[in-house]
Amino acid sequence: MSAATVTLPAQTPSGEGRIGPRANLRHIGALVRRNALQIRQDPESMFDAVLMPIIFTLLFVYVFGGAVSGNQDAYVDYFIPGMMAMGGIQIAMSVGTGVNEDFRKGVMDRFRTMPIARSSVLIAKLTVEIGRMLVSTVILLTVGFIMGFDLKTDIPQLLAAVVLALAFGASLTWVFMLLGLSLRTAQAVQGVGFMVIMPLEFGSSIFAKPATMPGWLQTFTDYNPLSQLADASRALMIDQGSATGPAVITLLWALGITAVTAPLAVAKFRNKT
Repeated sequence: MSAATVTLPAQTPSGEGRIGPRANLRHIGALVRRNALQIRQDPESMFDAVLMPIIFTLLFVYVFGGAVSGNQDAYVDYFIPGMMAMGGIQIAMSVGTGVNEDFRKGVMDRFRTMPIARSSVLIAKLTVEIGRMLVSTVILLTVGFIMGFDLKTDIPQLLAAVVLALAFGASLTWVFMLLGLSLRTAQAVQGVGFMVIMPLEFGSSIFAKPATMPGWLQTFTDYNPLSQLADASRALMIDQGSATGPAVITLLWALGITAVTAPLAVAKFRNKT
């Protein structure tokens, strides 16, 4: 048995609806282990999680920091909490292309012939991707502290900001898994993903204060969930404003996105040909 091969617990193929919670958890655990072993065999798949926060932080702080905030030191404090809102969406997009390629290679067809809940395959992938988001966040914070980021609150509030970013990133993972299951090619997933991501990222408070933007763009920014997440992170990490309102709105966005896209993704997975 190869390192990436995991034997799922035996289950009578009597229909997905009769699979109990304990069996479902065992299946999810086996699939999580399989996905983790795949990362171990292919460490290049972690490049986006490891390198992206380093490259983006160095690029934006040293290239744009002086122009946006007057000096790089002030911009680090503004940028790092905002970057936490951006990290999850970048990793989520790679999940969509991965799901699409797995179907093209026949990997998902094999899973659908097994007596396991269809949701367990996607939940296992989601679990591993949350782990990758956590790794990316730790690297981002490490780079930020090295570059002079000043945590003005405390560790519990920092952890709250991390959990909030992971929750929103998890909801976006469902969106991109649905795209990966709905579009024909990985290139199409990337193309649609960038068309959605770019306006959300740059039309937000992640990189610059909305007060410097035109009025119509400020209105868009106010309703942008990434702005709410960035503002909540700044409140929790550098004590800039109140975290309650932005955090509640971010969680409502995350719950709403998940409630809509998760059932659609599972149904698409079940019926995809």
